Amino acid sequence: MDVIHTIWLRNVKRYLRSRSRIVGSLGMPLFFLIILGFGLNSVVTIPSVSENYVEFLVPGIVSMSVLFTSIFSGVQIIWDKQFGFLKETLVAPVSRIEIMLGQTFGGATTAIIQGTIILVLSLFVGLNVPGIGGFLIAFGFMALVGVGFTSLGIAIASRMEDMNGFQLIMSFLIFPIFGLSGAMFPIESLPPMFRSLTLADPLTYGVEGIRFGLCGVSQVHPLTCFLVLFAFSTVMILIGAFLFRKVKM
Repeated sequence: MDVIHTIWLRNVKRYLRSRSRIVGSLGMPLFFLIILGFGLNSVVTIPSVSENYVEFLVPGIVSMSVLFTSIFSGVQIIWDKQFGFLKETLVAPVSRIEIMLGQTFGGATTAIIQGTIILVLSLFVGLNVPGIGGFLIAFGFMALVGVGFTSLGIAIASRMEDMNGFQLIMSFLIFPIFGLSGAMFPIESLPPMFRSLTLADPLTYGVEGIRFGLCGVSQVHPLTCFLVLFAFSTVMILIGAFLFRKVKM
């Protein structure tokens, strides 16, 4: 546990000390929230979910922020490879699984912090303040999204040496994942084929779980969202641990 805590703390401190990283990660989510939220709020209503499009959009933008931050945290593995830190860590008498879990929890924590910042800013653009229970539910789903996609990023980074290549692959993955998650449109309005693709997207269950916490409604049962995300996170941790054990320096 000491190894996991140390690596987790290193990642969190590096994140908190990098103000440019924090501010830069807010750009795209705030753009979507403000431009789409204010631009479409007066013309778009979703009666079955929310009369206020901003409230419907906020859970998706929070999920977007968590997704981007968590999955790109895998670049830390490649960075550590290039600067020799990973080699020093791997030759230490500690388990590689502990190292991987420390990286995963560190990346997930930074993603939750980023999502929380967006959530707080959303209170100033039209999100009604939910009860403490709603916030706790939203944070729980943010944590599952963060752990699952950080593990995915680490799994892919474990097999790569080039940082630019990793960023291109991640960009190729995250936009379909986000676009098909139902973050900006109701699932029930989609044609059957696209509805099936949306339900196959693990981020969908994070969006709907956070939406249930913040808005009290969800297009997918919250328990189903929890079970699917928990299974996804568990599988990603196992895959990430398996691939990380094969890292060679």
